[in-house]
Amino acid sequence: MHLFRTLVLLTVFYVTTAISAAERPNIVWIIADDLSPELGCYGYQGVSTPNIDRLADQGHRYTEAFSTSPVCSSSRSAFITGVYQTATGTHHHRTEVKRPLPSPVVPILTLLKDAGYYLSNSNSTMTRPGKTDYNFTTQGQVFDGIDWSMREKGQPFFAQIQIHEPHRAFIRAKDLARADDVEIPSYYPEHPVIRADWANYLASIETLDQHVGAVVQRLKDEGEFDKTVIFFFGDHGRPHYRDKQWLYDGGLRVPLVVHLPGHLSSGVVNNDLVSLIDVSATTIAVAGLPVPEWMDGQDFLSDDFAGRTMIFAARDRCGDAVDRIRCVRTDSFKYIRNDFPELPYTQRSGYKELQYPGMTVARVLKQQGKLEGPPAHFWTESRPAEELYDLNADPDETNNVADDKKYAKVLATLRNELDQWIAGTNDYGYQPEPQLQETIEASRKWSNGAFKRRGLSPDVKPDVYLNWWEKELGVSQR
Repeated sequence: MHLFRTLVLLTVFYVTTAISAAERPNIVWIIADDLSPELGCYGYQGVSTPNIDRLADQGHRYTEAFSTSPVCSSSRSAFITGVYQTATGTHHHRTEVKRPLPSPVVPILTLLKDAGYYLSNSNSTMTRPGKTDYNFTTQGQVFDGIDWSMREKGQPFFAQIQIHEPHRAFIRAKDLARADDVEIPSYYPEHPVIRADWANYLASIETLDQHVGAVVQRLKDEGEFDKTVIFFFGDHGRPHYRDKQWLYDGGLRVPLVVHLPGHLSSGVVNNDLVSLIDVSATTIAVAGLPVPEWMDGQDFLSDDFAGRTMIFAARDRCGDAVDRIRCVRTDSFKYIRNDFPELPYTQRSGYKELQYPGMTVARVLKQQGKLEGPPAHFWTESRPAEELYDLNADPDETNNVADDKKYAKVLATLRNELDQWIAGTNDYGYQPEPQLQETIEASRKWSNGAFKRRGLSPDVKPDVYLNWWEKELGVSQR
């Protein structure tokens, strides 16, 4: 690992002294929407991702990268600033009342623009403005253009390419049977609808890979690839139930691949714990700028970065589902704190009911008395105030050992670490949310309207809804 860091420091693209704008490298963020590491380069079987795999083969792949939130807007608000969303008041998903960031925090866009960078933000095809989804307001126009084509000659650019996939709605798989034999998490019940939905997820990942290939090819065609540092990552985990919007690894663990031009080694695999807010700090350092003291992120290419000992994450209100969950994760254990244990894991959420057919499958199986084993653990009427998982023995996080005396010391240590993090970041999640009821009502109005457009009632019976999903996914024709 020290050789890797030393080589990075030798590259002409990684300079920490004062340099002119023309000497700074281009930097591109390729952001996948809702992606866990179901990629060929991460060893997943059943999906073809040659472009991302090639980027990893030529660069550096991080196996233990995590978002600070399992949902778009709060995660993106964190990694565009390098500061935990709970420390800036951007922790709820889609805040109705947006405010400026608290001083001295600014988006890294501001720092890069001040250093002479041209800033662009585009969609998957680089033809329209891309998603931002920040839970804060800014002054004036943040980005200079959709792509970097209008920059001045010799001006470095920072480009964000916001790729929609594999966010729902999924790309339709040509063959639903492609997912019949692939690995899926043990907490999903075995059912044709689950498999069909997973097939579409994999098809969406392959579309994502095509977009990544197009970005890389454009950089090569324009002679910019060897002058450009590329960060490829997911904004949070996969868009399935018990993953997105929850603090298990399915909602937090993401792929992270870094292309460093001029580097003397390639195909490097790094197992350090890394947080997505570290991408912000590393980007600033790669640009030759000092990392601000107010930033929570760390420069993971720095020679003195030894990997985090733990990462922290938070889940707060998502749409009409009010919640407050916090977690701390080491390389071996995950501690989760549910501040509202009286609520079930599956409390009503219009978004999830609309998007996750697996929830309907599990609900029907539960009513039939057929939901057993790991899938059943998620469907209790309430949840424990504390959860602790031994990740080496239980990577799917289905066996809560918080009450096991054998783990008492680990529990006490991680409980204390989380307490310190909450206090040290002045966690905004413990303050009332302005206009909460109006926000909930607006979310429910949206989801109720979506159900109506499907020809369904928001309180549709599970068996009726499952029939709808079977027809929607084409399962009934198989």
